Amino acid sequence: MIVSMTGFGKSVLQLPSKKITIEIKSLNSKNLDLNVRTPSLYREKELSIRKLIASKLVRGKVDFNLYLEITGEETSSQINKTVTKQYMKQLKDVVDGDPMELLQMAIRMPDAVTTERDEIDETEWKIIEDEIKSTLDKISEYRASEGKALEDDLQQRVNNISSLLEEVIAMDPERIEAVRERLRKGVAELKEKVDENRFEQELVYYIEKFDITEEKVRLQNHLEYFTKSINSPDSNGKKLGFIGQEMGREINTIGSKSNYAPMQKLVVQMKDELEKIKEQLLNVL
Repeated sequence: MIVSMTGFGKSVLQLPSKKITIEIKSLNSKNLDLNVRTPSLYREKELSIRKLIASKLVRGKVDFNLYLEITGEETSSQINKTVTKQYMKQLKDVVDGDPMELLQMAIRMPDAVTTERDEIDETEWKIIEDEIKSTLDKISEYRASEGKALEDDLQQRVNNISSLLEEVIAMDPERIEAVRERLRKGVAELKEKVDENRFEQELVYYIEKFDITEEKVRLQNHLEYFTKSINSPDSNGKKLGFIGQEMGREINTIGSKSNYAPMQKLVVQMKDELEKIKEQLLNVL
């Protein structure tokens, strides 16, 4: 099963006096690159949020945002009545003004308004945490859906390489015969008398250097292993990447040994398909 690293999830939670909006976005990355943004009230919960996200999303560039909007009558700011009255009294000694004007000036003075640090309500936080988990489920579903499209494309590319390999295998006897004839023609053009037995021995040795039997077998095995890994329960982009590298080595060796233009054209097509596979694998979890 293939899972993409690209995804998005959003949830809105309405509490009695607060509105909580949770957004999670992820893109591809070699490792887990996590950016968490929360209001200062929930800053102490950042570590637990990070652990929760890491256990669910595993890998990718992840942006987590938790927005807080106060919708009730709660406020953490309080007017310090004693201090404010003292300011008004002192101001009245300086200027003889209207009480409302004095109040407006006093309220802007230091310590006239105090802000108490809110403590997290653990019962309320449990509700928020459950909503975070729900949002993570949403982004996971998104990633799985994207992964299905990736899986279909990767399987098609692998099938294309497999079909091209079959053409290479079918063409191989023709290639060997073409190499043999080319060598015979070259010797004939020298117009020199040669020992036919010796020539055949050298010809066999030379052709053996261009034998691609092992490469064909290994490439076929890699293709089968790639398909098996795609259909495994876990999504492992790094493992698929390693298999892709091995496929590339065999394809390159076939190309360097082929010494035959029609076969080299097939090799170029296989390389093109493999490059598209590698591009897609960058986004696989």
